[in-house]
Amino acid sequence: MVNLKDNWLTDGLIDLEYKKYVLLAYLKNVRESFGRVELYPHLSDLVFHYRNLMALQENKSLIYESFPKELSLDNLKMLELNYKKMIEDDAVMQEIESIMEFALPQLKDSMKEGSTIYELVESKCELSPVGVVPLYAQEGYMFITQPPEKETYVYRYQVTVYQSSSEPMRGLQTQLMYTTQYNFSNTYEQMKMTLIRQYTNLPNPAAFLILSKMKFPHVPTLVPVAKRLLVKHLSLTA
Repeated sequence: MVNLKDNWLTDGLIDLEYKKYVLLAYLKNVRESFGRVELYPHLSDLVFHYRNLMALQENKSLIYESFPKELSLDNLKMLELNYKKMIEDDAVMQEIESIMEFALPQLKDSMKEGSTIYELVESKCELSPVGVVPLYAQEGYMFITQPPEKETYVYRYQVTVYQSSSEPMRGLQTQLMYTTQYNFSNTYEQMKMTLIRQYTNLPNPAAFLILSKMKFPHVPTLVPVAKRLLVKHLSLTA
């Protein structure tokens, strides 16, 4: 897998043609994954890199912070002087700006492709509660299935709240408990009752079914889309 370092813009040789090669190799790998309808981790990585470049373009002082720095205390002052000289070098800054001007539309196009696939997957998924939903639904179980397959993935979930730069954001921690087969004697309601009997520390859990009408890769696509669907649902009902 070809990954793009967080500090790829300033890591190593600062040369437009070289950085084009690095970026395009990464995006080729992303497109191949999207061609297999595998969304993650590439879609979230693209968003990170795009937002990072936008922030650097708007605030050039951040470029200094993005340069890799050695942690040696003896050389730290000398390194900082060298980085400062590099930042003050008009030729270097012009090359960095050229790289960003090339990279931003490339990243944006790939983001659009990933977003289109995400919207397709989301449109094919239905979320419904299993049984009665308790007042406290920030922890519970999530069932994921893709008919006509009978296999159901049973996850335990917990909503997490973390502070972003602007406002609190919700996430979802999940743990795969097991897989089971859906049938007339093992309905989703029966699966929930089995979980209640097995895991008594959650005696009155919320449970939700995410059913996909199309077949998608489970881990890189369906699970992250299902998690975001559930987070959105819980945010609206909180």
